[in-house]
This record gives sequence, C-alpha cells and structure tokens, in this order.
Amino acid sequence: MAGSSHRHQSSLEGVIDLYEAVPIFENVQQRTQAIRRFRRIITYFEDTKQQSTSSQLGDGYNRPALIRLTFEFARSPESQDMVLKAFFQSLALGMLDDNAGTDLSDDSEVASLRTLVFSFADHLIYHFFLPLRAATVKTPQPTPTYHVAVEQVQTQEEQQRMQDFTGTPERLGALRGLCLTRDRHRCVITRAFDHDELVKRLRQPLAKDDDGNVLNPERDDYSHLEVAHILPFSLTKVEGGGELSESKKAAIAILNMFDIGVIHLIEGVDIDRPRNAITLSHEMHMFFGNFEIFFERVADDDTANTYQIQAFRPFLATRLQFPVRRTLFSHPSIDPPLERLLRLHSAIGHILYLSGAGEYINVILRDMEDGVVREDGSTQLGALVNVALRNSGWTE
Repeated sequence: MAGSSHRHQSSLEGVIDLYEAVPIFENVQQRTQAIRRFRRIITYFEDTKQQSTSSQLGDGYNRPALIRLTFEFARSPESQDMVLKAFFQSLALGMLDDNAGTDLSDDSEVASLRTLVFSFADHLIYHFFLPLRAATVKTPQPTPTYHVAVEQVQTQEEQQRMQDFTGTPERLGALRGLCLTRDRHRCVITRAFDHDELVKRLRQPLAKDDDGNVLNPERDDYSHLEVAHILPFSLTKVEGGGELSESKKAAIAILNMFDIGVIHLIEGVDIDRPRNAITLSHEMHMFFGNFEIFFERVADDDTANTYQIQAFRPFLATRLQFPVRRTLFSHPSIDPPLERLLRLHSAIGHILYLSGAGEYINVILRDMEDGVVREDGSTQLGALVNVALRNSGWTE
C-alpha cells in the first residue's frame, strides 16, 4: 500500500488550489448532500477501524478521523467546502451523487476506496502536518553579535545566499526586541521575567520590571525567554532560487484550504511580524511548538486579549497546573498576537491530538533524531521523510 499511497500523493498536488474564488456549491441543499456523502464514507472507515487489525487499515494514526477532523476544524464554511472538494476530487468521486462509486457492500470496491481515503490522509500528514510540526519548534533565536559581524563582512551576494537559508539575523533580532517590549520581558504564560534583562537591570541601584515593581531574584521567577512563532518562520522562506520549494507550495496550499486567505497574513517578511509571535520560556516554547498546549480566547471578554491556556494531555495539564487564564500584554505601537493565528494553531493541535497523528509524528521525528533502525523496517519511512525535509528547506 505504501507504493500506491506515494503515487497518489503526487497526483494530489493539483487538487488543492491556493484560492478558490468561485463558490463550490450553488445552494445549501447541494452542500448538505456533499457533507452527508462525506460523512457516510468517513464514518464507514472509522467504524471499520474499530473492528479490524491495524495491518488492514494502516498503522500509526486514525486516518479517517484525521480527514474528518480536518473538515470539522476548518476555519470557515468556505474552507470546509474546499476540504470537501479536495477530498472528493482525490477519490475521483462526484460530491452530489450519493450512490455512484460508493457501494460499501462490495469488498473490492471498499478496498480500492480505502486506499484512496488513506492516501488522502497521508498526503495531509506528509505534506502539511509533519513538516509543520517539525518546523514549528525551530524558531531561530537572534544570532550572537560576533556571528552577525562575521556574516556582514561577506559580499552582498554571499549574505543574500546565507539569508535565504538562515533568515535575516537583524529581522529576528528586531522581532525579539519588539516581543520582549510588548510582553514586558515576561513569558506570556508563566509570567517569568527574562533572565538576561534581569541581569542587566540588577546592575542599576534599584532594579524594576516594566510595570515599576522592584525585581527580587530570590523571590521572583525568571527564565531565558525566546521568541515563539505561532506559524513557523520557515513556512514562507524562499530558497536560493528565489522561489518556494514544491514541498512548501503544497503545505501552503493545504494551509490556505484550511483557512482561506490566511497566507496573506504571513507572506514574506510578514511571517516575522509581532502578530505571529509570542514571548515564551524555553519549556513553554517546546510545548507550544509541539502543539501540546493551546490558547483559547475567553468568550465573555470583549475588551481584553484574554485567553485560557490548556494542555491536551491530562498529565501535562496537572504538571503545568493548567488551565490558566492570561490577559496578553499590550503596547500602543506593537501589534498583539493575532487571535486568528492562535485559533489556527489550536485547531491544528486538536486534529493532531484527537486523531493520534501527533504521537505518530513524534515517533517519526524521534527516530530521525536518534537514528533508530527498527527490525520491522518501519524506520525507512522516517529516513525518507528526513531527507525530504532537509532537501526542501524545512529543517536546518
């Protein structure tokens, strides 16, 4: 099945367009019919999964559930319509005829349909969720001054070539400065004060935080703080040729299908705007980047940027004493973290957790990092993914 899945993934590249201006359905009745047909197919395979061995339906994560959740968590009805269109096109089925091509009592037809459904889920995993998850925790921190100095003595052409692959140190440094200023040099979750800023201020006769309170390192929490992109900085970073890789084009297409128009908020240098970044401790950055914690806007708070911060796994919620409620810091001239991007991050996290795809991806990434070779040969996929990620510019 792996071979057929790979071939089908390639054919899906043309299915998901960056933008669909024309409404997909002419009326509510057509949309209702398409949704009903979609749920009929997905429910069948979700129910079957509970009655079959993993070898029959594919190992690792619940593929039908991932597709269903991608539809349910899509950020608007228009985005849901695009998910439906991509799904049915990938299966070579019409959206409105509930009978043609879906005889679920025919074993051979079910087997063929299963391959297509599972291949669509794998396409979403290997072209979007996995590279996004692998890249999210790799927000680069500002380069040390001495390293910047070495870079700056290179020729302009050499500097541009390096920046294509590593990002602009000055831009990342500026982003860090803006976020620290806006977030008052504190982690927005733990409220720990920035260690480096604390050391700097303790050189003064009376060290105070940004609110005018006296700093006391024996009493107050402090930590090394980091800039955490909400959507990864490498998502829209072009390579040496000045164009996005095919892998990133596919990821952006899926992202735009999931939330129509969101790419216009993160194009080019916009990926490094304060609206796409928050200040976090290293530990919180890792949890956030791994989609293990998420921000949920408090519905009854119309005036302040107040969020409930939660963890998906109960043991992590207990350890971190989540949920916690935090009002994000504000600044008169620096944009706050954009609620739309935090909602998008939360939706992706829910899909990964509820489908089991998050743990599936974690295993692949751990195997890649540890160089594990499994006796059953399953490591081969991780090795291929590793090569693909590196060649496409997703990882450093």
